[in-house]
This record gives sequence, structure tokens and C-alpha cells, in this order.
Amino acid sequence: MNVFKQSIATSAHPAVILIRFSIGAVFLSEGIQKFLYPVALGVGRFEKMGFEAAAFLAPMVGTFEIVCGVMVLAGLLTRVAAVPLVAIMLTAIMTTKVQILVGHDLWGFHVRQLSTYGFWSMAHEMRTDLAMLLGSLFLLVVGGGMWSMDAVLQRRSQPQKDPD
Repeated sequence: MNVFKQSIATSAHPAVILIRFSIGAVFLSEGIQKFLYPVALGVGRFEKMGFEAAAFLAPMVGTFEIVCGVMVLAGLLTRVAAVPLVAIMLTAIMTTKVQILVGHDLWGFHVRQLSTYGFWSMAHEMRTDLAMLLGSLFLLVVGGGMWSMDAVLQRRSQPQKDPD
């Protein structure tokens, strides 16, 4: 099986569309907001976190979130789209949530001002990141499901059998 066929292969239950819609909608929304509110959610936020190349990274991440979010919503190359989303969420956790766990700046990334630090504060702050990471990993494993563009492409790529 070639790489394209492997990336669109899916036999997952049609209910996968619910995970696709939740993951895709959140990433699409967050990506758009990085451009709409650059000081609070885009370049400015990346600078506050400690990213040296914030002017490059924030728009790049926003673009990936928009493009991959739309791909996930459509179920188009779902597994391919999930890879950068997993990377984005792992990076977000490592650059913002681990600092809350230890209660101080770490690896050049700055901890946010909170009333408490430690495991429970990190768990609370990480709930959305963890849900987005696990949802993206789920889509990476199962693909877009039977109600996706991947399933349509998969059906079209299968050889047609002659009715005898």
C-alpha cells in the first residue's frame, strides 16, 4: 500500500466526526485568533512565554492551526493534519504547563503568574491542552472515519470490480 493510501485509510466508526469537529473547530478558532489578537494570543503571547523567534513562530503556528483545523473538519488527510497538531500541543505543554508544575521559569520559558503552582494547578491549566493532544493522537491512529473526505478518497482509489 502506498503512502497516500495509508494516510487516507480509515474504517473507523462514523462517530469519529464528533472528535474531528471538536478538534478541528478548536484549532481553527485558535489559529484565527493568533492573527486577530496578535498581542494577546499571537506574537505578544509567544514573546511573553520566552520564544526568541516569536514574530516567526506565532504566525507559523497560527497558519498550521488554521490549515490543519480545516483539514480535520473536512476529514481530508486527517492523519497527516494530526501530526503538526500533536507537535503543537506537545510544545504548548512543554513550554507553558511544566513551568506551572515546578513553579518557576524553565528552559528559557516563563511561568505565568498564578495563585498556586504544582501538580493540581498544572492539571487544571492543562485540561484543554491534554484534551486537544489526546484527540489529535486519536485521529492520528484511526483516521477521519467513515464520514470523511478520506473515506470518499479511499473508496474512489479502490479498484472497481466487474459485475459478472
